[in-house]
Amino acid sequence: MPFMRGPAPIRRTVKYLEAGRLYFKDQIKILTVNYNTHGQSHQGTRDFVFWQLPQIQYKNPQIQISTFKNLTPTPFIRAFYDTGDHMLIDVDGKTNEEIYEHLIRVIGKSQAVLRAELVAKEKKDNPANFGFGCDRHCICEISGQVPCPGVCPLPNHMRGKYKYKKGDD
Repeated sequence: MPFMRGPAPIRRTVKYLEAGRLYFKDQIKILTVNYNTHGQSHQGTRDFVFWQLPQIQYKNPQIQISTFKNLTPTPFIRAFYDTGDHMLIDVDGKTNEEIYEHLIRVIGKSQAVLRAELVAKEKKDNPANFGFGCDRHCICEISGQVPCPGVCPLPNHMRGKYKYKKGDD
């Protein structure tokens, strides 16, 4: 398979991309990562860009993420808010995991907010839903559907006991 070539092809699998835990707050619109391709103090940032950035992009498609290489003496991450403000995060000498955990704490949504969004997303106000706890008890209440057999009996050609009858019994 062609997508399984290159360095660490596991990064391009959906299972790996969905394993990310960082959901940015709604106010963040742009994230920039500045680092060098050489130097020991930049190693954690290079690993972060290589391993975690695809997951972050997958989980936050509405956010623009840019990387700038070889433009700075020390690595840093800058988050721009929709108000025009920005936050500068120093990642000099930190490991990949330390950077990721710090971003989750600082600019990520909390677990309570994520649970509340999940509940709101599963809300049962979809007009296609019917049954207990929804707007409609039965699908027969929608116009164009066959009425309930309890209210109006179905014609014999639509009933299984007549349709699949084996003989003239």
